[in-house]
Amino acid sequence: MEEWAIRGVLFDLDGVLYVDSIPIPGAAAAVTRTRASGKICRFVTNTSTQSLASLERKLETLGIAVEPGEILSAPQAARRYLKNTGLRCHLLLGEDVAADFADLPQDSIEEAEALVLGDSEAAWNHDCLDRLFNAVLRGAKLIAIHKNRFWQTGSGLRMDIGGLIAALEYCTGTRALVMGKPSQDFFEIALDDMGLPAHQIAIVGDDIEADIGGGQAAGLHGVLVRTGKFRAAHLERSAVRPERIIDSVADLPGLLRLQ
Repeated sequence: MEEWAIRGVLFDLDGVLYVDSIPIPGAAAAVTRTRASGKICRFVTNTSTQSLASLERKLETLGIAVEPGEILSAPQAARRYLKNTGLRCHLLLGEDVAADFADLPQDSIEEAEALVLGDSEAAWNHDCLDRLFNAVLRGAKLIAIHKNRFWQTGSGLRMDIGGLIAALEYCTGTRALVMGKPSQDFFEIALDDMGLPAHQIAIVGDDIEADIGGGQAAGLHGVLVRTGKFRAAHLERSAVRPERIIDSVADLPGLLRLQ
């Protein structure tokens, strides 16, 4: 991956630039150097717990300045889809991120045309799953903000909502429409926004399947970091092979041979 070939970088957020609210050492400096070299930068995330404004504030608090529109989140992809289709939706999302959907038509689980499923610990219980199950059987569209298996917290790995989405898919015989990584539609949004061909963009991520596998399937270069949810055992089991592996995002300027 010669320096001249990469004109844009997609930075995953949680696990790459920070874990919870703890910054990865050298992350802010790496982003600054990448920008200063003339690379087009965007920030991509599957998180379904934080609104766009909250993500912008978080990055700025960590010393990473972002321009409006530079964060591409899975909830925003879902919002775009719902706005384009006009479907009445029911949201299983946290209060903060749900505010981004306030202008869209919403309804109960039993009446909604689309079920938007994300991280909402208070909502995920057996009764809720049964209601979702029956709603899908009557024809409601199943929309998953993401389908991650697990995520990294300050206290270790935690199970993510992917298993619950898979359970609904299995029981209903329906495939969820996944809005975030590794969805090709999600990466196409990023490509269109950056105005670059895929082979000139690198994605830097800690998830071998969603970040690296999804990015490579869209034609991007995959740079895997050994931070966040990275585990050597997961890499060994995966069929995905990143172009480069670095200890952390702090090593990205050296990899790209930035001055």
